[in-house]
Amino acid sequence: MIHLDPQGLALADLLAIAREDAAADFTAQARQRIDEGHRLLVKLAAEGTPIYGVTTGLGAAVDTLVAPVQANIPLGRAVGVGRLANRQELRAMMAARLAGLAQGRSGISPGAAQALLALLNSGVEPDVPLIGSLGESDLAPLAHLSLALSVPLTGKDGLALVSANAASVGLGALLVAQVQRALEALLAALALSCEGYRANLSPFQPWASRLRPAPGQTEQSAALLQLLAGGELADSPRRLQDPLSFRCATVVQGAAQQALHHLHELIELELRSGADNPALISEEALVLATANFDSTHLALVAESLGLALNRAAACSAERIAKLLSPASSDLPRFLIARPGHVGMAALQRTSSALVAQIGHLANPLPAVTVPVADRVEDYAGQALAVVDKTRQLTERVLWLASIELIVAAQAVDLRGELRLGQGTRQIHDTVRSQVAHLDQDRPGSADVRVLSAFISTYGFSIASAATTAGR
Repeated sequence: MIHLDPQGLALADLLAIAREDAAADFTAQARQRIDEGHRLLVKLAAEGTPIYGVTTGLGAAVDTLVAPVQANIPLGRAVGVGRLANRQELRAMMAARLAGLAQGRSGISPGAAQALLALLNSGVEPDVPLIGSLGESDLAPLAHLSLALSVPLTGKDGLALVSANAASVGLGALLVAQVQRALEALLAALALSCEGYRANLSPFQPWASRLRPAPGQTEQSAALLQLLAGGELADSPRRLQDPLSFRCATVVQGAAQQALHHLHELIELELRSGADNPALISEEALVLATANFDSTHLALVAESLGLALNRAAACSAERIAKLLSPASSDLPRFLIARPGHVGMAALQRTSSALVAQIGHLANPLPAVTVPVADRVEDYAGQALAVVDKTRQLTERVLWLASIELIVAAQAVDLRGELRLGQGTRQIHDTVRSQVAHLDQDRPGSADVRVLSAFISTYGFSIASAATTAGR
């Protein structure tokens, strides 16, 4: 059972709710705060205090002194299109909104808050299209979600349910976990490629990071060396200097890890924050108009993460190309010894196609959007759109890392007897548990699909442990 309280929700707890179907409940403190916020709302409204969305219209209709029908707020804003949120995404969105409600700043009635909690715990999966939010509150997806509640909406309930970026935050939390898996796979692929290529490990030694400690470089270099520890590679490099896709890899992947860390921090900030507009502050008896629904910070960090992953992907694709080239690797062309067979040549085409798509998805969304609500809403943070395109980008990075792992494992096999590092031996064994050595042509698509599915589900625990130990 995950407990929701005003101190906030840890990202790990949200992932337990979303991915492991953990149940949730409000703590007594959260219930008290929700009740206090609602009581304040009722009191101020009865006193004639102007309250946006309660005693006035919404958006451009703020100048209309007519209390909106709260049930109509989600009803009229359920305008989403596109793919439907899957089970994990739905649960992540609900968990994120419940974490916000537990702050007690929304003015929502205890009954409506409990209804959303009950929806989460019931396992019901409403149809929620994911295109329609501009990132100034995820109005459209949260409106679709709210239509599944079977409780009367009064006071500020309708507005409280939709006026938050819970879709961006919830899907952002899932993105953090997805990117971590992809980066673990890239680290494992780099380590195995170093073994197969017989790379020079000099750029990863501690002194290199001490001379210029770029963000994340020290940790990634230490993690890589730990995976290679116990092997013979450190004593038997083939070249004095390798291509930059090898030499610079821990700098590039370190930058991606730093970008991921930043997104992780911001998601947890959101999960312990009150982003409602207006906010009800019971200890001050205050109703406060805010702009805490703006998602610019989330969008920019997710954009940065996509750009960093794009660079890591470019290095991965180049390492694949070097392993496949006899002029660079001193191995059989396309890593197949049997004449007349394609070997792994065609996989390079797939990696090239993936890098092109990753580069396209890494392009930032425009800062200028078409204004809405009679031009009152004339700016948009666009976090949900950025999170979703970064999700698609990350999916492709994982496919690419899977290809590099398959190619690197083949290169290791063709080297003959090698004393691999303890970590790289486990990585090689993991790859071989899912994908057989290639001695004659077969459809490579199935190999990539099987390995990427395995990584998505289980990750590379050895790479994860090395990363943790390197911090």
